[in-house]
Amino acid sequence: MKKYSLHLFSICFFIFSCKTGNQTNGTGSDGNHLIHESSPYLLQHAHNPVDWYPWGDEALKKAQNDNKLLIISIGYSSCHWCHVMEKECFSDTAVAKVMNDLFVSIKVDREERPDIDDIYMTACQLTNESCGWPLNVVALPDGKPIWVGTYFPKDQWIAVLKKFNELKKENPGELEKNANQVSEYIKEMHKGDNVIGNIISRDELGKITSQIAGRIDPVYGGKLAASQKFPSTEIFDFLLQGQYYYNNNDASKAAFLTLDNIIYGGIYDHIEGGFARYTVDNKWRIPHFEKMLYDQAGIVSLLSNAYKITSKEVYKNRIIETLKFIDLKMSDKEGGFYASFDADSEGEEGKYYAWKSQEIDQLIPDPILNKTAKTYYNVVQKGNWEKEKNVLYVDRNIEKTAKALHVDLKKLSEQLIQINTILKNARDKRIPPTRDDKILTSWNTYMSKAYIDAFTATGEKQFLDRARKNLDFIASKVIQKDGLLFRNYKNGKASINGFLDDYAFSVQALIALYQVSFEEKYLNSAKLISDYAIKHFFDTNTQTFYFSDDSNSKLISRKIETLDNNLPASTAVMSQSLYILGDLLYNEDYKTKAKNSLARVCTEINRSQSPEFYASWLKFANLVQKTPYEIAITGDNFEVLRSEMQKNYLPDAIYLGGKSEGKLELLKGKVQPGNSLIFVCKEKVCELPQKTVAEALKGMRKS
Repeated sequence: MKKYSLHLFSICFFIFSCKTGNQTNGTGSDGNHLIHESSPYLLQHAHNPVDWYPWGDEALKKAQNDNKLLIISIGYSSCHWCHVMEKECFSDTAVAKVMNDLFVSIKVDREERPDIDDIYMTACQLTNESCGWPLNVVALPDGKPIWVGTYFPKDQWIAVLKKFNELKKENPGELEKNANQVSEYIKEMHKGDNVIGNIISRDELGKITSQIAGRIDPVYGGKLAASQKFPSTEIFDFLLQGQYYYNNNDASKAAFLTLDNIIYGGIYDHIEGGFARYTVDNKWRIPHFEKMLYDQAGIVSLLSNAYKITSKEVYKNRIIETLKFIDLKMSDKEGGFYASFDADSEGEEGKYYAWKSQEIDQLIPDPILNKTAKTYYNVVQKGNWEKEKNVLYVDRNIEKTAKALHVDLKKLSEQLIQINTILKNARDKRIPPTRDDKILTSWNTYMSKAYIDAFTATGEKQFLDRARKNLDFIASKVIQKDGLLFRNYKNGKASINGFLDDYAFSVQALIALYQVSFEEKYLNSAKLISDYAIKHFFDTNTQTFYFSDDSNSKLISRKIETLDNNLPASTAVMSQSLYILGDLLYNEDYKTKAKNSLARVCTEINRSQSPEFYASWLKFANLVQKTPYEIAITGDNFEVLRSEMQKNYLPDAIYLGGKSEGKLELLKGKVQPGNSLIFVCKEKVCELPQKTVAEALKGMRKS
């Protein structure tokens, strides 16, 4: 990314990397303007002596009326350094006095307001090599950014604030000039490429598949040469498609290698289930311990596809264990899913998860079990992490571990059940990390889609029931009569107009639920939401979707999101969902809009040196270029045939059907009394019906 050499952005640059400082005490007793917010992150700051405001007209008008610069501080509940800065700076009365006297201060939960976060993160990326959270911005009263930094200890934060106050007095015109310049750069970057070219050909998609596979670490998986490793599930889901579409075994091998290292590594919680956000090493062993809902969803969907391809029991086990963790620890009684868990507990990162060797000795005195626990989980006396603590991880070659312990795999499995029970009981007595219990629409529906994927892979009906419960909850609490979605649900109240990811993942999940239930009400809901998104997010000039709607949000810019990040790009998910919905509903306008959006971003992909960041688009391009199968399953026995059919890995299949014809055009004339049939179709042209899945699959292989 191009870096712009703006004078004011370089001020105090030397302190960006500092990670130490003096901690002092002091809290506000009566609370500030955050006291009535629902976000757990904002409420963590509600009793700071800093007079925080939430983002909104009140804060912006106050800054303008008082002629003060803004401090916009952005973070999220499970952010480690956000907590550190809150304790060292925002809880300190000396810091608060400077901020309150000289600035108007705004706190933003980036998970509630990703649109605000993206604007200021873009400003950071324009000028700095290192960006992250907390993201701290000095801005004009209208929100235009003058300068952006990250974490600061107390003394250096005060120095930054005083320096900008001096600049405001001495040269306010220079501040305004730089803020306007940065704002124009942000608008330029948010536009993206407006050229609608051609959808990438199958030959080019095959080459890109090989290119991305070649960038995967051949030993540990994940991105080559990365010092930190993120699951990046869209990349590896795309590589799984390489063998299916292009007979590229290297691509699927790279995906399986990565997945195996993830599910055996320390990024996975072997005691309770669930995955951490990333690892700070390149071997997937030492995690940054926060657990995010979206990571659980992405990995479960990837595991489901991997299980369909291989039938490896370890993939199924990890699916079951992870979803058990979600059910027990991240589920609301009304049907929603909570957002995340912190990395910290009792003020220390990873304290809840790590073990000293002596603890294992005390908990498991039996010498045989003790040796098994330490060998299997790589526990050593000096610790495999910091402060003589151990993160539990497993070597991928379980047979080798069993051999070293002189036990067979069955005996090892029995021992591990005992060990895990002991360790879990001990860990249950520890103080757990704080949970962010807000319910975000996009993350929830992304998780519902993962439950549906798990259901099709394993056949476990409770996974379907949980997805249905969540989507029924979204329908009753979040979706409005006109199709508008709210983003956040907390304490019985839905709030904040949704962003494109809320619409995209909701439509995707509803379509997925239709394809396993054949209940057309879910397609009707998907259509309602899609029509609202088209009306309020779609731009006819660029032929694609903005991330935020057309309401007056008083933000600098509306972004078109094309890159995958923690979640797949919302525009890609919306476009592919619209394409599938158009196929099911015979709506060519939906399909045209979807393909135009894809063609637009293909121009961007062709120019990119890093096509892996467009994996969700590349998956959509695979579907379009292959032309999906429309698989109609009808008759009294449709449920059995559907279940058997969907256990196969068929990324280019769209399912429809039921006992009756319903209202879908493609089902007309396909219900025959006394027969349960499978019709394999392409572009609405169907082969002769088959009575068995084996015969239907045979016909698909021929085409």
